[in-house]
Amino acid sequence: MTYNIISTGSKGNAVVINSRLLIDCGVNYKQISPHVGSLQLVLLTHEHGDHFYPSTIKRLAKERPTLRFGCCKWLVKLLVELGVPKWRIDIYTPDFVNDYGNGLKIQAFMLSHNVPNCGYKILIDGERLIYATDTNNLLGITAPNYDLYMIEANYEDEEIMERIRAKEEAGLYAYERKVLKNHLSKKKADDFIAANAGANSEFIYMHGHIERNDKNE
Repeated sequence: MTYNIISTGSKGNAVVINSRLLIDCGVNYKQISPHVGSLQLVLLTHEHGDHFYPSTIKRLAKERPTLRFGCCKWLVKLLVELGVPKWRIDIYTPDFVNDYGNGLKIQAFMLSHNVPNCGYKILIDGERLIYATDTNNLLGITAPNYDLYMIEANYEDEEIMERIRAKEEAGLYAYERKVLKNHLSKKKADDFIAANAGANSEFIYMHGHIERNDKNE
């Protein structure tokens, strides 16, 4: 399996798998332009701008009129408003396996975030990948012996609690409390990988925390 992490984190998310799939589209068009010609399917997770960048999606749909978009029901209206015809949108029911043929199967699964969100289990060209970011937990989700794990590891527990303590003692707003509710810690990521990965599995930490001073997330 080949992968190109164009961007991951609060500044934007986009990952290309085997030159065929784009997972998340939260970057400007220039960043994905080298990969556009080979894409077959764009998988979208949720509406936040670092995962769903409207102008890029709109241009991508226009310049690649045969390109398909896959998402759960909460993103369909947004895609249609951007000019994506509904017949080009594959609407996934969480936990149902969608078989595209040609060595590609897609299964969405629900994630716990502050807006509706999903992750993806993907079988592509004989190998298996799980992708999960922007979630508080991975409870009830299994992916035994997958080839590649792309799992959010947003913060270290002790470090973020110390930042919260220092800010609150100084009378400052600690946006990190929202991070605790909406993002996955490195420990939870490690626990999930340890419970699922096989001897030959590869894992990549996604969506790491970047310190900031504003109140936005």
